[in-house]
Amino acid sequence: MQKHLHSYLPKTCICNYRLQISVERINVVEKNGNLRLVISNSERQHPGSINGKELPSRERAAGLIFFNSVGDECGGLIYDGTEKEAGLVLSVDKFRDDQVMQLQYMEDTKSKNRKYGVQLWDYPKENSFNERMKGFEELEKLKNKDEIQKAYDKMKEDSLLMEDRLFLGRTFNKDIGLFINDKKGNPRIKVYVDDNNNPKIEFFDDKGKIIQTR
Repeated sequence: MQKHLHSYLPKTCICNYRLQISVERINVVEKNGNLRLVISNSERQHPGSINGKELPSRERAAGLIFFNSVGDECGGLIYDGTEKEAGLVLSVDKFRDDQVMQLQYMEDTKSKNRKYGVQLWDYPKENSFNERMKGFEELEKLKNKDEIQKAYDKMKEDSLLMEDRLFLGRTFNKDIGLFINDKKGNPRIKVYVDDNNNPKIEFFDDKGKIIQTR
């Protein structure tokens, strides 16, 4: 009788069911078993996958990781807060690559210094994920700071690194506004109100020199 209870209830009845579960991780899959969403604590968080291959195990915050129809990670929501720092990030990944857009909040909870807003990046070179990961693996083998910097600069020169293109929000230095960079990540336009309530519009050349203000 109990399992058919719904058939005996009037259509106007409002029923409240309360259920609580405690889990370390939930995998949401399609009927064929393909992974689409992972909800997890930090210890059991999915490392991510690109080009159908799972990435090496790494430390990740608790949250949600999204996967597309080809099995690649395509974004996520992570968050945390401690006595030292706090943050929340909602990321959108480029197809078969890393993040290109974030809604982000970051704070040094001791100094109360914080940044929050929308961040955009570009990858100058298409289909460069594997090459970029190989470059980072080579960087980890180096111990000399000068060699590391030289290798990093070479990766940037070869267009393997993401470039900051736009930020809209509040910066760590308390400026609030729109900050636009060129394809190489150089600041070109800033429209903002500074911490002293001064409105500013600044234009820069590709060397970072202010060429016009309003």
